[in-house]
Amino acid sequence: MIIKQLSVFLENKVGRLAEMTEILADNNINLIAFSVADAPDYGIARFIVNQTEEALKVLKENHFSVNTTNVVGIVVPNQPGGLNKVLQILSEKCIAIDYMYAFDHNNTASAIIRSSSNDAVIEALQQQQLTLLNISDLYKL
Repeated sequence: MIIKQLSVFLENKVGRLAEMTEILADNNINLIAFSVADAPDYGIARFIVNQTEEALKVLKENHFSVNTTNVVGIVVPNQPGGLNKVLQILSEKCIAIDYMYAFDHNNTASAIIRSSSNDAVIEALQQQQLTLLNISDLYKL
């Protein structure tokens, strides 16, 4: 249920994100889920790819500051209040969310959640019989 996510610290300058994605493309690495957060001097690109170890290797070889992080993927009910249902479950268990990002594919909503208590996230959502995603599920999207 744990998914490996890559996080890259990017200088906040024109073309740096394009440079990173070009390296991935040149190495036949597909972005499956992607998020960028910014600050005045840098950005953090967080993403899931089809070849995590290869992406980690080629980005480091090209002098990007990159690391892996464990995250949890979940299918979110794609209806009004669907995300709220998930968040309420976690809130009731006092589970903090560090960050999350979501995407829709063929009218199915999914979210990637990072918590310092990923195991607690998995347990709480499984208790409520919500569908968690494996990396193989993401590869099919």
